[in-house]
Amino acid sequence: MKYTTKAAEKSTVKITIKFDGEEWKDAQQKAYLKLRGRFAVNGFRKGKAPKNVIEHAYGKGVFYEDALNLLFSESYGTILEKDAKKYTVVGEPEVSVEKLEDDGVTMVAVVPVKPEVKISSYKGIKIKEYAYNVNDEEINAEVNRVLDRNARKVAVEDRAAVNGDIVNIDFVGTVDGVKFEGGEAEGFDLTLGSGQFIPGFEDQVIGMNIGETKDVNVTFPENYQAEALKGKAAVFAVKLNGIQAKELPELTDEFIKEATGSETVEAYKAKAKERLQKQADKRANDATENSILEAIAANTEAEIPFAMIDREIDSLVQKFEYQLMYQGLKLQDYLDFLKITLADFKKNYEEQAKKNVLHQLIISQIIKEENIEATEEEVNAKVAEQAASVGKETEEYKKNMDPRQFDYISSDIIITKLFDFLKANNEMYKED
Repeated sequence: MKYTTKAAEKSTVKITIKFDGEEWKDAQQKAYLKLRGRFAVNGFRKGKAPKNVIEHAYGKGVFYEDALNLLFSESYGTILEKDAKKYTVVGEPEVSVEKLEDDGVTMVAVVPVKPEVKISSYKGIKIKEYAYNVNDEEINAEVNRVLDRNARKVAVEDRAAVNGDIVNIDFVGTVDGVKFEGGEAEGFDLTLGSGQFIPGFEDQVIGMNIGETKDVNVTFPENYQAEALKGKAAVFAVKLNGIQAKELPELTDEFIKEATGSETVEAYKAKAKERLQKQADKRANDATENSILEAIAANTEAEIPFAMIDREIDSLVQKFEYQLMYQGLKLQDYLDFLKITLADFKKNYEEQAKKNVLHQLIISQIIKEENIEATEEEVNAKVAEQAASVGKETEEYKKNMDPRQFDYISSDIIITKLFDFLKANNEMYKED
């Protein structure tokens, strides 16, 4: 077997593999030995007919396809191993046969590879840095959520529904007089003001009395999930069956201690502020890192192969599918509701996937150019930190660690060092 490689368009490599006559003959013999049990030929027990007899009965090329597959599978891995330093394969090859004769076979594999990334600059750029600070309103909202979780529901019969009430309703929705899927329910509990229904619906239920019926007129948003309902005017025939009001407990130190474990209201507020600030700092850091990558990407050229984009799209769709699963939903049911195919749904992720892949390539390139690594001491320190957080000795904790955990820790350290480097070597600014 002999082969040559040549760079091709759209970050692919063309591998031309030539097999001589003996190799081609040997591959056909292997295919015959593997498949002969499938063929029945008069005068022979099944699986016992000679190769030339089967070829005469079924055609000369009866074993060609399997012989070609054998040749390629036996050689492709070896070629990639030999050329590992030249290119990195990122997808499946497209294989074709260029020549097929008794004296030999020539096969061509076009392989998507990790593209060359040309970054004109990743230092000295003016880049926005984000910072989010928790305010009193957010802290009070946390306190209100604790009160709301512990609220008592009280039946109301002597007044109309007001914002914040839980109303039990029956409703039937129509567009142009025709019912639509998902627009009908009985005994549905709706918290007014929650924004659970489309804009305008809950506002029109406010003021209704028990037993009252009413036509609620709304318009579906232009960005509504179901394509057939986008921007359409709809009428919901609504009947109000019952009203419940939330009776909030009194905010006292005793209540907070029982509900949250904090000794006082102020102690809970301080703990809530610390937790919220950590979340805000994480959001700010993520936004800053994305800002850095966006700035560098504006000065970057890379011919990204479709295979890398497709793989990232699949990853994004899978994450969305997991989110649906947490809500007890299936992706196919979601697609059926929207009346779209999986292929059309995936198109929504194309631009994000391209951006994600480019950012990943930028990260990989700068790490390589700056020789950023995680030292053994840094990894061990992080492991010791994790062990301490669960009250274990480091060596005991290590025994139960999966090798992939060490890889994750190492990768996390490298990424942290990378962005520390980029923040230090660019002009970071904050908006007033």
